[in-house]
Amino acid sequence: MLKIIVVGAGGRMGKRLVSCIAAAEDMELAGALEYSESPLLGKDAGAIAGIDSQNIAISANLSELLPKADAIIDFSTGDVINNAKLATEAGLSVVIGTTALDDTQKTELANFAKNGKIVFAPNMSVGVNLLFHLTKKVAEILDDAYDMEIVEMHHNKKKDAPSGTAVRLGECAAEGRKLCYEKVAVHGREGIVGERTKTEIGMHAVRGGDVVGDHTVIFAADGERVELTHKASSRDTFAMGALKAVRFLANIKCGKLYDMQDVLGLSANTDTLRG
Repeated sequence: MLKIIVVGAGGRMGKRLVSCIAAAEDMELAGALEYSESPLLGKDAGAIAGIDSQNIAISANLSELLPKADAIIDFSTGDVINNAKLATEAGLSVVIGTTALDDTQKTELANFAKNGKIVFAPNMSVGVNLLFHLTKKVAEILDDAYDMEIVEMHHNKKKDAPSGTAVRLGECAAEGRKLCYEKVAVHGREGIVGERTKTEIGMHAVRGGDVVGDHTVIFAADGERVELTHKASSRDTFAMGALKAVRFLANIKCGKLYDMQDVLGLSANTDTLRG
């Protein structure tokens, strides 16, 4: 049995992770973490998730939970980097689905991964990761006669924009055209902005209601339009992807920062990772 700690166990994703772990035949909940002033501290993680008791009280002390576990899953907005550092130093696998990490933080994760096992992905959904793969391929095939635009919609509680998933889609589109995403991304348009350039990638964020996550990549040319769309109707799709990542890390070597492309076998060098 793989023993898992859920960081942010009282949040929207944390509750679904607790529930999905409880339902998995090869996993069990070993710990549940929340921030130090959370009103949920001491309460049963299962009860908070709306399932049967898991006999796991929500804690604010990650260090005391680590010896009881094989892996942590972190979708929180807390100290993700320090959590990963503590977990890898203790020999645990780490799965991170938190968005909006900056380049410095990603570099820190890559350094931890030299001697630890980490999967970091802005979106754990199997379908979204296929969309990443397809976006790069379509961008390679369709030349710059096809303008590229990305539209994402999320619930009204989401704090960052554009979503980490949309940014990764933009990066994939840019990679397909051999462009630098940071140089060609255009975030929304307002006023007299002039004609659209051939290389720009339009990024558009919509917020409202309880939308879990919709992403569309548009390739528009004169006379036709190709659209690649993924719509998530349940957070379980992200939770199940995270569990798949934990299983992947259980049979993988240290040495690099993995993503869901590796987990799903879509990376060119996935076959060389095991052992």
